[in-house]
Amino acid sequence: MSPKASSDVPVSQVEYSSSRVSKTGLRTGYALSAFVILFMLMDVTMKLMRLPVVLETTAEIGWPVASAVPLGILLLACTALYAIPRTSILGAILLTGYLGGAVATHARIGSPLVSHTLFGVYLGVLLWAGLYLRNSRVRALLPLAS
Repeated sequence: MSPKASSDVPVSQVEYSSSRVSKTGLRTGYALSAFVILFMLMDVTMKLMRLPVVLETTAEIGWPVASAVPLGILLLACTALYAIPRTSILGAILLTGYLGGAVATHARIGSPLVSHTLFGVYLGVLLWAGLYLRNSRVRALLPLAS
């Protein structure tokens, strides 16, 4: 769609009609984002507590056991950036990279495709869907309707 602004308006202030979302859509976006954030915080907690299941799984996928805590700290930082509205886009980009690493790791060791390897993709889709619905800048940047 064409912008609703004249040519003398900075591009950053151009609004597209597809950037509007209903209250239900906005609530759905916050719910999806909250689900992703809570899941990531659960993963962070398990890594920082060095639970035996985490340490065993870390070794099974070929990572050093000592990497669990640094990965937990990294995940916490990325999740915090995603949870803060002003930095949510940066957080989403960083979490996408983190999840991509998880997908690559599971693909490398031959984990089951649907349940393990693609799990990071599922979370990434929820992460971006939540951000898309709750952030008008993302909707303006990536309009789904023409």
